[in-house]
Amino acid sequence: MNRQFADLVTPSPRHHRSPGTAVPAGHSAPAGHSARPVPVSGAPRAGALSVLVVENDPRAAETLRQGLVRHGYATHGAATGAQALRGHREADLVLLGLDLPDLDGLEVCRGIRAVSDLPIIAVTARGSELDCVLCLQAGSDDYLVKPYGFRELLARMEAVLRRVRVQPADQPAAGRAVTHGPLRIDPGARTATLDGRPLDLTRKEFDLLHLLASQPSTVIPRRQIMAQVWEDAWSPRGRTVDTHVGTLRGKLGSSSWIVTVRGVGFRIGGP
Repeated sequence: MNRQFADLVTPSPRHHRSPGTAVPAGHSAPAGHSARPVPVSGAPRAGALSVLVVENDPRAAETLRQGLVRHGYATHGAATGAQALRGHREADLVLLGLDLPDLDGLEVCRGIRAVSDLPIIAVTARGSELDCVLCLQAGSDDYLVKPYGFRELLARMEAVLRRVRVQPADQPAAGRAVTHGPLRIDPGARTATLDGRPLDLTRKEFDLLHLLASQPSTVIPRRQIMAQVWEDAWSPRGRTVDTHVGTLRGKLGSSSWIVTVRGVGFRIGGP
């Protein structure tokens, strides 16, 4: 195998963040770490497909992104789950590492899949059958275990993109209305109605309600809510989520609309 992809096929230590890993914009890195952007040499052709590389190891991320650029892809990177939940909106495909410093990759996968049909390929050192099954159940389109060959990665990307291209849709998933009983949420228009009556929601209240209603059978962890709605998975626990949940319950007219799962998070309920 070509030496230039050596880092790409070396498993990264779990739950380890090397110095130089970026943190979400506007936040400080944990003690002992510094934020430093990862350079990528070369330039993709005009109109190239954009790939979001979600990788905790900056050296492995740089190697992978350089290889993708050489094969005609545009790339951008995310070193944390919060960055991935923010940056996937600009991508055509996500290469998702599962061992991230703030969120587990499965949470990130579920979060992206709840609002988008974006192709996701998990790229990880987790090689057990259970890990693969859990990742596919979370919404990943494919699963690639390190060590792997770069040509295999490219082939899997092309296969996933072919499947996506032949599946027509009236509109992207991110723009589809979500209906949960008498509750209807239109993310494109950013409107929510209950029994046909408009709900007067703030931006964060709308995003929180949409996140919960998009995954009706799932308990959303507090940390994922903070990362996906507030783009902040680093802050210590506070009352931010609870305050917004309380306000939402009042506007929905019943506390049963949002169910608290003690010690975990919240899920959408009903009237």
